[in-house]
Amino acid sequence: MPLKKQNHLPTLPSLLWGRHIPLIHRDISWLQFNERVLHEARSASNPALERVKFLAISASNLDEFFMVRFQSLKGKSGPPISVRRRAEIRANMLEDIAEFGGKQIEAFDRIIPELDAAGLHIITRIREQPGIRDVAKSVFEKELLANLPIPERFSPIDLRRLGNLEKCIIFPEGMWVRVPKTIPEVFAVAKSEPGSGGYFFLQDDLLLTFLGTSLSTTGSPVVLRMTRDSDYSADLEEHDPASIPDIVRRKIGRRELGTPVRVQYRGELETDLIPRAMRALRLSASQFIPAAGTLCLHGLWTVYREAKNVLNKLDTITLPTPEPVIPRSFTSSAQIFSQLPKHDFLLHHPYDAFQAFEEWLRTACRDAAVECVELTIYRSSPKSALKEALKKAAATKKVRVFIELRARFDELNNLLLAEELRDAGVEVFFGFGALKLHAKIALVTRRGKDGAIECYTHLSTGNYNAETARQYTDLAILTANPEIAADARIFFDALMAQKVPKGFKRLVTAPDQLHKKLLQHIQLETEAAKRGEKTKIIAKVNALVDEKVISALYEASAAGVAIDLIVRGACSLVPGVTKLSRNIRVISLVDRYLEHSRIYFFESQRAMYLSSADLMPRNLYSRLEIAFPVIDQRIYDFIKDVLFPTYLQDNQKAWELTQLGTWKKKQKPFGAKPARAQSTFEALAATGYRDTPLFDRTGPRAPVKST
Repeated sequence: MPLKKQNHLPTLPSLLWGRHIPLIHRDISWLQFNERVLHEARSASNPALERVKFLAISASNLDEFFMVRFQSLKGKSGPPISVRRRAEIRANMLEDIAEFGGKQIEAFDRIIPELDAAGLHIITRIREQPGIRDVAKSVFEKELLANLPIPERFSPIDLRRLGNLEKCIIFPEGMWVRVPKTIPEVFAVAKSEPGSGGYFFLQDDLLLTFLGTSLSTTGSPVVLRMTRDSDYSADLEEHDPASIPDIVRRKIGRRELGTPVRVQYRGELETDLIPRAMRALRLSASQFIPAAGTLCLHGLWTVYREAKNVLNKLDTITLPTPEPVIPRSFTSSAQIFSQLPKHDFLLHHPYDAFQAFEEWLRTACRDAAVECVELTIYRSSPKSALKEALKKAAATKKVRVFIELRARFDELNNLLLAEELRDAGVEVFFGFGALKLHAKIALVTRRGKDGAIECYTHLSTGNYNAETARQYTDLAILTANPEIAADARIFFDALMAQKVPKGFKRLVTAPDQLHKKLLQHIQLETEAAKRGEKTKIIAKVNALVDEKVISALYEASAAGVAIDLIVRGACSLVPGVTKLSRNIRVISLVDRYLEHSRIYFFESQRAMYLSSADLMPRNLYSRLEIAFPVIDQRIYDFIKDVLFPTYLQDNQKAWELTQLGTWKKKQKPFGAKPARAQSTFEALAATGYRDTPLFDRTGPRAPVKST
């Protein structure tokens, strides 16, 4: 995030968060990413409803930061650093986060009038709007009051009972009411005339306006919201596989009462409440953060999702929804398997419809010649069409699903999916040991007309989740390459045996090989530069924080390798430093879709990989990940000559990382045309990738009905 007066990262020496090289603290860099998200909520160039979405994302991101990262700032993980420096970084972050809340509310206040004009009314001051007070009171009585528990006597020590992200309301008379997390954050009420708009009421505003009167209390109450450390690990090394679901359930149950890390509040606090609560919760005063407006910003997803249900015309406040498109081969079940032996297919989601993959897998599940279907699942979709196809297929063929139950915050969804699939006869396996199964791979084994075994492999940078596939950008390759299939067979067999997969010809996996392979490629590119050869490294990742990789990139830059890094979130590397990183450029894109694809390219070696792994220690050492090579020449050329330049030429949504560790908006060169990568990719998909290396073999493309 922008650092006040540049005093948190003023000069290069203070960036040192490593043994011998300059590194930007990963959590500072992550908070800077959230500032870029908030910028989209504040930008008048975005329609109002899109800005609501980004505002909700910024709030949810901050929740996750406190739940996952904040407590680690107290620990001893990471490179050596003094206790004083660690405390200083922590204090600066809390100060910036408090200011960030003010920026969020400022953005919120600017959006509200634009939504009002369109017919969507977010009511933030019920007392000041008597015309709709009766509507608000009805919502409070039916949706809130009826679901609240009986008030209890309050003592600050009672705050220890609050669960993670749970709220309570405290009254001056010494009573409090806990607010169940099942109660929505935002309530939508349609206007009497269908399609003319609606009203949205914030939970905390309803509580502060009406609950005191309902309980016959006097004085001004305060609403508190607790955040707890929710980062847990579950080592499943020595447990019977049958007991894994119970172990995971117990672990996630502890998340509700993890160490308190933040208390947000709205309303008038008694003068002695914070000191008493600080002692009870063992928090500092800076961890009690006043809400500049509401505690329910993360609940604005309700406004974004319900808008289409209460308002007929959204064109002035949202972006048009692109028509999903799909290669013609995938709309005909008979063509899918006949086309694959001829060439690989690249799918670029969400521009290419995720239904292409779903149709391929459904076809495999229906095809009598298919003998086995196997795939990994990290984050599942509760309404997945794939789930039903897999359940039906289990009656006639082998269906094996490898589910990671420890996918953070999706554990319960995955547990329910595992139970449902098992009940239908699907063979279900789980991640094992300390390694999370993060690889995205599917393998279909089929008996050809001549009786020979045919294998088809799908590899992706993103989850097999139809919901997130519409919101994230990802790349996937569908191939009949026999070496890839043989490696996929090794991978799945190892998972069944609860062993770390090894012995691949084409695939590169973590934790055993990926880190070494990437360092080897960087070193080879460095040596090629020293010989005067043409060299280039391009990496597109969600995060770059691994110290060894950064050190190798610094060495490559010093040797003359041109390096372009497209990093969505945290980036610890410092670019543009003389004799260190002069040849490194770092950009970040924050746009309509969350950039999620990971690509690694090394020009002098003609090596290109797509991967499920980021350049983070957890991906490289603590997860089962796959990097898969781009073998098909046309896909290679498309990524190298079309996709990379499109990202690097973006001058609308791109940011550049400076040598001071701060981010600045990338400027459009004088006379240049506006360039927006995601808009370009939408247009390319709509034309069937005309004038690109993919065009002559994708065939015509057809619209796909949205689901």
